[in-house]
Amino acid sequence: MAQHARGDQMIKRVGIVAKPRLTAVSKDLPAIASWLQARGVEPIFDEATAELAEQPGLRRVARDDLPRHVDLVLLLGGDGTLLGMADRIAKAGLEVPILGVNFGGLGFMTEVTYDELYASLEAALAGLAPVESRLMLRAAIERDGRPRAEHYVLNDVTVTGGSLSRVVEFAVSVGGEFVARFHADGIIVSTPTGSTAYNLSAGGPIVHPAVHALVLNPIAPHTLTNRPVVIPASADVLVQPHPRGDGSEVYVTFDGQAGERLDFTDTVRVQQAARPARLVRARNRSYYQVLREKLRWAER
Repeated sequence: MAQHARGDQMIKRVGIVAKPRLTAVSKDLPAIASWLQARGVEPIFDEATAELAEQPGLRRVARDDLPRHVDLVLLLGGDGTLLGMADRIAKAGLEVPILGVNFGGLGFMTEVTYDELYASLEAALAGLAPVESRLMLRAAIERDGRPRAEHYVLNDVTVTGGSLSRVVEFAVSVGGEFVARFHADGIIVSTPTGSTAYNLSAGGPIVHPAVHALVLNPIAPHTLTNRPVVIPASADVLVQPHPRGDGSEVYVTFDGQAGERLDFTDTVRVQQAARPARLVRARNRSYYQVLREKLRWAER
């Protein structure tokens, strides 16, 4: 359900984050800072974005620390930049809203256009902008029953075989109950937000972000009866890879932002994160309109 941006709390500090090396925004950054200051709001830049602004005297902090210093993040970039910031906010144990302005490609989550930047920012400061809570996942690689790496994801966790390896078998359990052994190129565990990303490309369903569920989607399964299944978001998902012959390799990726090679003794555990991501939406654009505009959904 959409709420309003910080309607119960004044926004006094706005973090400004740009896609790395996005020189196209260099001239806009000082103007945005001045616009905020004129309204009694302090702009705080992450270090790399402050370098793009080329203006001395700007307050700056490390990108990983930014969520702890701000009430709202204004993000200039694409969906990948937003996914990285959502991970940082979740790791900080916070729910700082993100207003994403598209300077990337598809821009499915960073749906606000450049021309809408100031109007959307004004609405957010006034507590009038719709804000959606989006389900996030906590994913951990476990070895010998102990977590050795942890990530927070907004889109998906994907476990795949190597590009030149033999077919890998994936044993999957949901909510403590064994589901199946999938012979496939990989397994995607997707949130509703991520249902329009890799999941969709792999033949999975589009899931409205208000639906409290996950999609378990085998990639190119070697049995045609293996199809995507929608499962409760509250259920833990365990993925255990098993080799099928010498030369097998397996990898895990988190939102396409980070990943590593797994040992065949590793287990990937995926569960609902304690806190959602909060995305500031455009006031004049519905989810279905975004589907039509970005994906050409339901068009001939």
